[in-house]
Amino acid sequence: MNLKQSLISFSENGKPNHSKKYRIRRVLNWLPLGLTYAFLYMARYNLTVSKNALGNLMTKEDFGIIFAAGTITYAFSFLINGPLTDKFGGKSSILASAGGSALMNILMGLFLYGILALNWNINLTIIFSILYAMNMYFQSFGAVAIVKVNSAWFHVKERGVFGGIFGILISLGLYFAFDWSQIVVNTTVSINPENPSLWFVFWVPAFILLLWFLIDIFIIKDHPSQAGYENFNTGDATSEEDDRKYGLLEVIKKIFTNKIIIIVGLIEFCTGVIRNGVMHWFPIYAKENLETNVAWNFWLNNWGLILMIAGASGGMLAGWMSDKLFGSRRAPVAGILYTTILLSAIGMRLTLYDNPIGLGVCVSLISIAVIGTHGMLSGTATMDFGGKKAAGTAVGLIDGLVYLGTGVQSLSLGFITTRNWAYWPIFLIPFILIGIFLTIKIWHAFPKGKTSH
Repeated sequence: MNLKQSLISFSENGKPNHSKKYRIRRVLNWLPLGLTYAFLYMARYNLTVSKNALGNLMTKEDFGIIFAAGTITYAFSFLINGPLTDKFGGKSSILASAGGSALMNILMGLFLYGILALNWNINLTIIFSILYAMNMYFQSFGAVAIVKVNSAWFHVKERGVFGGIFGILISLGLYFAFDWSQIVVNTTVSINPENPSLWFVFWVPAFILLLWFLIDIFIIKDHPSQAGYENFNTGDATSEEDDRKYGLLEVIKKIFTNKIIIIVGLIEFCTGVIRNGVMHWFPIYAKENLETNVAWNFWLNNWGLILMIAGASGGMLAGWMSDKLFGSRRAPVAGILYTTILLSAIGMRLTLYDNPIGLGVCVSLISIAVIGTHGMLSGTATMDFGGKKAAGTAVGLIDGLVYLGTGVQSLSLGFITTRNWAYWPIFLIPFILIGIFLTIKIWHAFPKGKTSH
């Protein structure tokens, strides 16, 4: 098979120059992949919107238990799904993620329909904990898939920009999850205020995922060679071994003995606590205070849009800073953004009561910084230090730690906020300080792959 040239030359700073046709095909590859990933967020965080809609049927502690069941399952799924993705490829993983998550959302909607419309006498917390845990198992293939596929299409010198793209995809997903899901809820309430069809908050994203499942089958390719272009040396940690296959145990050993990946994972554990400790609890806080101050309604109705703008700007800022200011190193960017998070968390505590504008600005700044950090570390550093041969396992480990942190905050804040919201921002600060310390530890880290030119 005659393959078209992917790589034309390298610039003086080592950045590759690709052919125009290759760049277009690369966009066509990651765009459906990325949009599938974004809609996975809608099928993941629709739970938060359903919590506010269901009221006392799902209390804060119930929500904390259900969400924790899912996120802890997600955290440990990398032990299976990371190596599976490295073995079978990212395309297979994104298909498993979209199809499995769609099925679990259909089932959650079905049980909610039974409880609300048919008066089924079942425990919502137990059944949702099981189904949401299964949903999150399939969801865990998503980030692994997107990093695995793109590790073969992007050179290490281009991945700061990809980290920004990854942040934008996360942001789009948050917009779909919060605002589109809220539109679904509002529509069902307007149609039937007495008995709204709230189960559609699960069925709508399931239908969308099934649509992208079909599109992905025909468009996504794991390697440039499968799309008619030459594979090329990506310059990452396994670039010197392009012609050699990795065994499963070898991949696992490579990841778990890599000090940089372990430290990045610990930083991302803190990121999971912070990101979801703000993203999910702020709209719940706003909903609780809506009766005393209608200004909270602005944040409640536009939270997804705000997260999208914050995440997109944070992701692109982080990618630009990494490639343009720090020579494609990732840790300095994370350190600067974590410092921003610290100052904003202090601001949260000072503006917590009856100051919607001040608190909203603080949580928005945290969202800019934490999504930028997450895109830079989970989306980019995993490709750098895992290399394209082990990228699936690397991102599985790191994203797993993100969601282990998410599970910790979910159980903790479900309990804490039921008793006193004052401890909400205080709970986050120790994790922010640990994150800053760890970024300093790997400040100068850069992958030691074979040079590509």
